[in-house]
Amino acid sequence: MPTTDRVLMGPGPCNPYPEVFAAMGRPMLGHLDPEFIELLDETNERLRAVFRTENALTFPVSGTGSAGMEAAVVNFVTPGDVVVVGVNGVFGGRLCDVAARCGAEVVRVDFPWGTPVDPAQLLAAHPNPKLIAVVHAETSTGVRSDIAQLGAEKGEALLLIDCVTSLGGSGVAIDDWGVDIAYSGTQKCLGVPPGLAPLTVSERAIETIVPTPQSWYLDLNMIAGYVTGSGARAYHHTAPISMIYGLHAGLGAVLDEGLEEAEARHERCGRLLQAGLEKLGLELFAQEGHRLAQLTTVKVPAERLPTGMSEGDVRAVLLSRYGLELGGGLGELAGKGWRIGCMGHTARERNVSFVLGAIEETLAG
Repeated sequence: MPTTDRVLMGPGPCNPYPEVFAAMGRPMLGHLDPEFIELLDETNERLRAVFRTENALTFPVSGTGSAGMEAAVVNFVTPGDVVVVGVNGVFGGRLCDVAARCGAEVVRVDFPWGTPVDPAQLLAAHPNPKLIAVVHAETSTGVRSDIAQLGAEKGEALLLIDCVTSLGGSGVAIDDWGVDIAYSGTQKCLGVPPGLAPLTVSERAIETIVPTPQSWYLDLNMIAGYVTGSGARAYHHTAPISMIYGLHAGLGAVLDEGLEEAEARHERCGRLLQAGLEKLGLELFAQEGHRLAQLTTVKVPAERLPTGMSEGDVRAVLLSRYGLELGGGLGELAGKGWRIGCMGHTARERNVSFVLGAIEETLAG
């Protein structure tokens, strides 16, 4: 049986808030039960609070963050549409792939891994795109990109952002930034297991929804009335009841703490972790001034590894000896470093002290 005492500090799932475990164990309701519909409405309202938006069409897509990504693209992109995508890591590349599968003319604007996208370059990439897409917090590199300029200068284009690793941890401000479409995931700063993808869509973007998207399951034309109550509650698909219980509770934990306070906790713990890693002789990968606090990418020089061990061997020891799960690097960081998450309930100073102590002991051999 899987262990239950892992300290999850990889780039994927974090340790959920305690309130989430209790909520997910509640007795099951039917997905059309009035009590469940009321809870879904309240969950959507809580999502509006953490997205900082008034968008009526704000709800959790039934699927992981990748389902949110696909829903955010297939409902707005048709063959021949021009889509400008900023790529500074793995997930910007995935946005290109999804848009291309919709038949879009993808204008890919690449930036070095470890650096943010340059809004001016994206805005200059095409005179009249249908959509501009960018990853706010790139999970593969630990870099935050600025969004406000894109929203202010996008013109007629729709602005889409991936905030899987930032929602609840980095001050996402959908309405203030002028974002039209945004998606996230539950398993990071929201402190909920993976399985849902929060999505929010502006009124302006709703007017451009494709009449018949390529995906039936993710067709917002059929889902919108069900999740917003704007019309008759028409059945679309069976909602994952227990997961929505968990999201409702996780959002409640964040909002009870205070959204700004939760974001400040992520910032404080992440910066403590980064300072400690540098003291251990490790090198931070992401560009200074744009480093995420909640997801740290760090290079592990060969000379800091115990004799005969790779960085993967060190992560294996941390997992088996300390129950500490760290993520390996991707792209330029693969085999050379780690991605360390400090998100959700995991973002606590005691966890930072634990991970730094465990790494120090392991590197000492």
